[in-house]
Amino acid sequence: MSKRSDVRQRLGLRPIINVSGTMTALGASIVVPEAVKVASEVLPEWVEVNDLHRKASKAIARLTGSEAGFVTASASAGITLAIAGCMTGPDLARIEQLPDATGMRNEVVIQMGHMTGYGAPIEQAIRLAGATCVPVGNVTDARAYQLASKITEKTAAALYVVSHHTVQYGQMPLDVFARVAHDHGVPVVADLASEYDLKGFHAAGADLVIYSAHKFLGGPTAGIVGGKKNLVRSTFLQNSGIGRGMKVGKESIAGTIAALEAWEKRDHAGIRKTEKSYLDLWVKRFAGIEGVTATIIPDPTNNPLDRLMLTVDPEKARITAWELADQLASGSPPVIVRDHEAEQGFFQLDPCNLHPGEAEVVADRVVHELGEARKRNRPQQYSHAERKARRFERLLRWPD
Repeated sequence: MSKRSDVRQRLGLRPIINVSGTMTALGASIVVPEAVKVASEVLPEWVEVNDLHRKASKAIARLTGSEAGFVTASASAGITLAIAGCMTGPDLARIEQLPDATGMRNEVVIQMGHMTGYGAPIEQAIRLAGATCVPVGNVTDARAYQLASKITEKTAAALYVVSHHTVQYGQMPLDVFARVAHDHGVPVVADLASEYDLKGFHAAGADLVIYSAHKFLGGPTAGIVGGKKNLVRSTFLQNSGIGRGMKVGKESIAGTIAALEAWEKRDHAGIRKTEKSYLDLWVKRFAGIEGVTATIIPDPTNNPLDRLMLTVDPEKARITAWELADQLASGSPPVIVRDHEAEQGFFQLDPCNLHPGEAEVVADRVVHELGEARKRNRPQQYSHAERKARRFERLLRWPD
């Protein structure tokens, strides 16, 4: 086992342990050694960036089953540029005209249950291209006839989102969504930022697929767009327009190629086995502790991984799920859990981003904080609404 760097200490940053997942706010992922190596090697060198993009296109095409591929700043940038490409085609004059969409198809249909946030509203990624978001159905029920009724001569694209943040029921599956869009001559853009499956979404009907290079792939910060060559070319050409502000450097393009190639060789079964050992450790350590229940649950979007859900009874544990999450985050070492649903009385522990030895530290910290909570007289100190308000207040005080 190689010695860990002290870079966080030198930068004055907290030495957090991430059991939240591949979250951009925490640095996204542990970048694979192959990507670190090639990024560091290319940084001092001159390259012709568009030729490097061509090399990336071939790697993306091979891994995703696409005709071509393109690397941009992030998956969010990929959404905006893919939609822009559907609006402008390869017309450079139109590309320079955006975000003024006068004379272009500029509507994007999306199921209302897919209008989620990932740090910013997804409809903003649509609007950045100069497009208008057209919701389909209602939050918990979207149907094929509703999609068909929203497609008009102004429709440029149909956006489909696969994410744990979307409503997980009542939505059209991708194959149905794509069939309706294609029946009306509309291309389908699929936001798959945190998905393992690199080929199945094309098979289900997506014309353009968008992934994060810096999440499960373990690459540098970047977004990957793959799909039909004409659509990918139109997306790439946005670098001469609104994509200029979303450009990606040589290190991210080269690092993305390396991460894709490493993905082909990765011991996925071995990694799953290691993650399962962490989950089993946590279940064992938390068993019998009054007020908490530990359950292993599958990923909601069918990625091949499980997480631990820790349900907290505030009367018995004398602490709420969100209060426990905050105690873990503020303690030493700080442990950041997957707490976006904490108001429902639980949070999750994601085993996918741990360094050796950290699973045991996580277990120790949870057990310690639960022990401290039982010494207190009050089962709850603040509401989830108060917690959320404090987080917004802290954000608005940045950089203080």
